[in-house]
Amino acid sequence: MPQQTSEPQSTPTPTPTPRHTTEPQPRPTPRHTTKPHPRPTPRHTTEQAPTPFYTVTADTLVAVDFRPRRRTALPRSTPPSPYRRLFATPGARAFTLGNLIARLPMGMFSVSAVIMIAGSRGSYALAGAVTATGLAATAVVAPWTARLVDRHGQARIAVPATAFALLGELALVLCVHYGAPDWTFFGAYAATATTPNTGGMSRARWAHLFKGDPAALHTANSFEQAADELCFMLGPVFAAFLCGTFFPEAGTLVGAALMMTGVLIFAAQRSTQPPPQRRTKATKSPVRAAGMPALLVGFLATGAVFGSMEVVTIAFADAQGHKSAAGVILALQAAGSCVAGLLYGALKPGGPAERRYPLCVAAMTAMMTLPLLAASLTGSLLALAGALLIAGTATAPTMVTGMTLVQHRTPEGRLNEGMTLAVTGLLGGIACGSAAGGWVVEHVSTAAGYGVPVTAAALALAIATVSAARHAVRHPGGRPVRR
Repeated sequence: MPQQTSEPQSTPTPTPTPRHTTEPQPRPTPRHTTKPHPRPTPRHTTEQAPTPFYTVTADTLVAVDFRPRRRTALPRSTPPSPYRRLFATPGARAFTLGNLIARLPMGMFSVSAVIMIAGSRGSYALAGAVTATGLAATAVVAPWTARLVDRHGQARIAVPATAFALLGELALVLCVHYGAPDWTFFGAYAATATTPNTGGMSRARWAHLFKGDPAALHTANSFEQAADELCFMLGPVFAAFLCGTFFPEAGTLVGAALMMTGVLIFAAQRSTQPPPQRRTKATKSPVRAAGMPALLVGFLATGAVFGSMEVVTIAFADAQGHKSAAGVILALQAAGSCVAGLLYGALKPGGPAERRYPLCVAAMTAMMTLPLLAASLTGSLLALAGALLIAGTATAPTMVTGMTLVQHRTPEGRLNEGMTLAVTGLLGGIACGSAAGGWVVEHVSTAAGYGVPVTAAALALAIATVSAARHAVRHPGGRPVRR
């Protein structure tokens, strides 16, 4: 029987394998693997993009998002139009409204006087002589009135000067109504010569407001020229309507009320008027300023274009048996000039006014040949109306550029006087052109009468060309020559 030993047998005990081992276990590799590309990190994040944060209060849910925002490009605002910028100036709309109300009667008084005098005395010759006397008196008195405006201010002079002129209008109404002698008509209508040039005063205000801004001043001058055309187009029509519908004196009475109201509104705008300028010995007269004499003579020739065109058109329409259509045809010419003035003001002028002025006068001369061709070749009122509509588009740019030159060449402190001298030249040219056009129509033919505005425009072109050549010699490159 075997003996048992006390020492136990040592048998190897297996060590249990832990569930979580630190030694990495190999993973099966998939057959189709691609190396992952790193995602681009946003510019405005450092490590991780923050997440929105939410919290709840007693009665409110608050949500805060800290994620970066992308800047979106704001739409660019379109620049305002030149005319919107013009009337955005404080006080500009108020004085423009008063100016338009006061300017409309300027086209009413002469027509009303002719209808009133011819209706009571049966003489168009007497009516024409009275209005011509008033025009001559205005040409003499208006520069003195403008000089007082420059020296003492627009508000102090414009209101009493307008009141005195309207007393002359009312005196004419009373003389005609109560059958006073003919010579009283001349005296009463001559008293209206103190009427201030509201268009010139308005241009002086624009020149004061936009001093050093040629583009804005160009737009303002264009608007003023378009307003002139509009008022002289609507004024005669309105006056004829009032005199024919109510009584012969209605046109003058309504015109007087409108003018006084407009001047009071205009003068009340003290913040936009140029300051009064005391005259000194060093201040030159606008007539003696460099380049002004030739410019004023050019305005005289340009006025002859307007005056002759009006008389010849009335005579041509009368010869065709449609005298009443003359007003509509002339209104088309004014409408073309009004539209052209507004479009010209919206454009940016290219080059200095000294160079643009002869080009504008050349365009006006070329356009004035269209009515001559239409009357001579066709003899049709319809063709003449279209020709005048096209020809009118050249007059506004010429007048706008000419007035700009007047502003440049007039000595400082006498701008109202310089503007009034230009208007006086136009009025004198209108009188001369009317006489010349009437003579040609009576002694030659109505169609040949349209040669008078062409001749007057060619004379204005010659004056402008010679003046521009002299200016180029004296001021090459825009600077005076040092001797």
